[in-house]
Order: sequence, then C-alpha cells, then structure tokens
Amino acid sequence: MDAEAVKVALTGADGEIETLWANAVGPGQYALDNLPWFAYGVSLGDVVEAGPDAEGGGGRVLTFRRVVRKSGNRTVRVILATHEPGDVWTYESEQLLARLSALGCGYEGYNRRLVAVNVPPESGLAAVAAVLTESGFDWEYADPTYEDLHPGERDDASEHDA
Repeated sequence: MDAEAVKVALTGADGEIETLWANAVGPGQYALDNLPWFAYGVSLGDVVEAGPDAEGGGGRVLTFRRVVRKSGNRTVRVILATHEPGDVWTYESEQLLARLSALGCGYEGYNRRLVAVNVPPESGLAAVAAVLTESGFDWEYADPTYEDLHPGERDDASEHDA
C-alpha cells in the first residue's frame, strides 16, 4: 500500500459492510487493490468513486458510491475443503488452486475455506467456470454475478451456491 491507500466501505443488501483496500487514482477515484470476499459487482483493479459518508466522516475509510471503470478482471468465490484440526487445505483443494494459478488466476483467502479468485481477462471466465464446476467444490460468480450472466434464469445448480 502506498501513502494514498484508503479503505473503501461497500454495503451489502442486508446492511453488512466489507472494506477493500484501494489506491487513489484521481479526485474521489480509487483503484481497488484487493479481492472482495463478500461484495458483488466489483473486482480487483476496478476504479470506483468513493468519499466521506453522510456524516462527513472519511479519512482513510471512505464510502463506495459507484464503479467508474471496470478493470476487466472478474471475481469468483470458492468454498474449499479443509482437514480438521489445523484447518489446512486438502489435497483436492490444493490441486484446484494450482489449476486456477496455471490459468493465470490469483486468489486471496478470507480463511482456509472461503477463497476469492481473481480471473484476469486473458484467463477466460468460461475456462475458470469449467474447472470450478469439474472440481465439485461449491462456488459462485461474484463479478459478474450469475444473474448478470444469465438474466431471467434461476440458479438452481448447487455448484454456484457458496
């Protein structure tokens, strides 16, 4: 993080708040610098508009207003299997992360079970979705969402439930 790094607070549909690191790129505009574990519709590198909250607070934690420019990155989330105790990934989880890395994806773990995956444009969202579906792990589209990809369709497939 550089001297211009701030936290941008995104509020979910149920009032939950997630904060993401971001770097200033212009007046009131910030490029997201980490992956969202819970928020939908934003990805690593997206430029967002953010500012002080309605009470005038701010400083290093700003309130998300809107996406200004998409980075081209996509976000999916996976629930991995772990061994208890010690909470270490299973062989199958490690193999999945290795396959995603080989496709050019990066990832950040919220914990040992919930992992956000960055899908850069050159990796191809369809190719990543195929690997995730084949893995048998629960996963979901976060940016774009399943609804964004398939308007009007119901998502009854368990592989998309996280």
